Amino acid sequence: MTQIALPLDAGPGASLARIVIGSANAAVIDACGAAANWPFRNAILTGPPRSGKSLLTRWFVHGGMGEAIDDAWTLDETELFHRWNRAQEAGSALLLVGRSRQGGESSWQVTLPDLASRLGAALHLEIGAPDDAMLAGLIAAHAEARGLVLGDGAAAYLVPRCERSHLGVERLVTAIDQLSLERKLPATQSIWRDALEALVGESQPRLL
Repeated sequence: MTQIALPLDAGPGASLARIVIGSANAAVIDACGAAANWPFRNAILTGPPRSGKSLLTRWFVHGGMGEAIDDAWTLDETELFHRWNRAQEAGSALLLVGRSRQGGESSWQVTLPDLASRLGAALHLEIGAPDDAMLAGLIAAHAEARGLVLGDGAAAYLVPRCERSHLGVERLVTAIDQLSLERKLPATQSIWRDALEALVGESQPRLL
């Protein structure tokens, strides 16, 4: 599984030391690498919770590909409009992290007409759901970030049973780590199984 190393100043709260590249985000990463070709040099990035949107914006800025505004929908619309204009004047690509898309439609509703028209013409980039290979990569990356050693066969056991989302994988590895620390035992199959059982009430039923 391919990964992108993040700079040392990746920022507080970063749960991964690297960005795992897979089916869910490969097209987004390719598009970010061609930011000079974006319509009006502006793109809006959306995706499910904990899918790496903030990490991608840090990578985008650190790589000198342009400017980025995380959680752009939280800004005052007039301020966001001015920042869009400044980026245009500077000839810089601007990546905005918007609200997640729901049912094919963006839940980010812009009321300022001038801003709405500009964002409406922006390129829309969306992180999707991970496939099996990416789930395995995410499990390994979260474990590495925690200093957690998973026993042999962890991916083969966990991937078919875990919640198929970025957030679900993060919760699962956190649960495995906590159980391993509490019991002072290596994170082997009995701990994996108990962690899955502990999360059943928070997600869909799983094959145990």
